Amino acid sequence: MVKAEYHKISQDEAKKRMDEHENILIVDVRQENEYKEGHIKDAVLVPLDTISDEKPEALPDSNQEILVYCRSGKRSEQASRKLVALGYTNIYDFGGINTWPYETE
Repeated sequence: MVKAEYHKISQDEAKKRMDEHENILIVDVRQENEYKEGHIKDAVLVPLDTISDEKPEALPDSNQEILVYCRSGKRSEQASRKLVALGYTNIYDFGGINTWPYETE
């Protein structure tokens, strides 16, 4: 049996995936006030503390490629581990927006 795990990728790799794939979901796991201060274009807000033992409504497809980020990388790792535990199969953690060299809104 293959062990479900998340993948840690670079921000350059995340940006490349965003540019090359249409059916990709970008998930911001910070708090709403942080999200409002600035986030990556098209990112969906799913705060870390809302991810419990049920799949988040915003993430209906367990097999969709999901790119996860937070402010510095700590919450994105925790969220990625939680999502994998809930059965998600394509989780990619690319760390924190504080070092994101690309555009935000």
